[in-house]
Amino acid sequence: MKSISESIKTEIKHECDVLVAGGGFAGIAAALSAAREGKKVILIEKSYILGGLGTSGLVTIYLPICDGMGRLVSYGIAEELLKLSVEIDHSGKSNAKRGLDNWVLGNGPRGLEDPRYLVEYNPSIFAISVEQLLLREGVEILYGVNFVNAVVEDKKIKYAIIEGKSGRYAIEAKSYVDATGDADVAERAGAPTAKFKYGNVLAAWYYFHDKTGYDLKMLGAADLMPGMKTVQKLSDRRFEGLEDTEISEFMQMSHSCLLKTVLDKREEDETHVPTTIASIPQFRMTRRIVGEYTFTLDDDHKYFEDSVGLYPNWRKRGPVYELPFRTLYSKEIKNLITAGRCISVDDDMWEISRVIPCCSVMGEAAGLAAAITDDFTTVDVKEIQKKLYSRGIRLHECELEPIKE
Repeated sequence: MKSISESIKTEIKHECDVLVAGGGFAGIAAALSAAREGKKVILIEKSYILGGLGTSGLVTIYLPICDGMGRLVSYGIAEELLKLSVEIDHSGKSNAKRGLDNWVLGNGPRGLEDPRYLVEYNPSIFAISVEQLLLREGVEILYGVNFVNAVVEDKKIKYAIIEGKSGRYAIEAKSYVDATGDADVAERAGAPTAKFKYGNVLAAWYYFHDKTGYDLKMLGAADLMPGMKTVQKLSDRRFEGLEDTEISEFMQMSHSCLLKTVLDKREEDETHVPTTIASIPQFRMTRRIVGEYTFTLDDDHKYFEDSVGLYPNWRKRGPVYELPFRTLYSKEIKNLITAGRCISVDDDMWEISRVIPCCSVMGEAAGLAAAITDDFTTVDVKEIQKKLYSRGIRLHECELEPIKE
């Protein structure tokens, strides 16, 4: 392979206490959490709106924060962001059968046969609402910048190298949160990482308007793994999601399938018009950190002394997971913590923990930890837990309300 040598002098343009890379739900929660501890926080996002897959990717279903047995499981910022997502706009046909009425508005029962605590939301309204929230809390947001590399000294990241319209420059922080979804910071800093072995399937979700109104078309199987019920497949090809050419091919195939679907729909309804298409690839699982503990599906209902949050299984009622702090970091890079799709999980658990509410739970814990320390390998987890408790967050399943008979 041909190569060139570059001689680059990189300016240190910003300094902060906590740098959060990635503005999806995990990054939003982490930035918010750290800022509420009085820290100077910079959030960098490569696109120009916040929310990641949950806005730019049009995966606009805030999945359950309850266990399906009538109990709220995920407290704190996870519930705050769910309520924010429908604060202005309750629209969306599917909210009639979701948990807006009985959970958000407090009307109706929450039993085994009732809707769980989840909603569908408008991506554009949420992106602006959450941006305003972060700005009010003092978070500095840098849009249109990519994380490029990390300068590491003595197993700590000294500088993050980023690049945007201003060119290439460095940000110096005390602690770093990798909320990129792809473990980009971890991988480039030299922390151990692993890839999703099954690959992603093609998806082309889009919003449309036709004679029935405005709605989300979930085109393609976004969550297809071995052993799962087969839903609509657009292609047999699998995508790793970590190489530029492959990512570009994914987007081109997605666009082609979307256009064909729209034209087919118009044969039945000439008013069918796409109103919004995804501006980022709809990948779910790509690369993650290999942390000090690897979370598995078998960890449901298990007590973890170092738990920093709780979340349910969005696919079925019943399971509750305590989030071990050790899943969020590797001892190889002491001041780097992960949140969201790139924490330390096995492939089966990855499918459960990658979704919005789980990412929000992880983000709050990671941001709080980053505000407290620049060495996650030696921090006293009880200090983190104490602050989470002070926010009204439950950390162990035994602290939840009992299941009603």
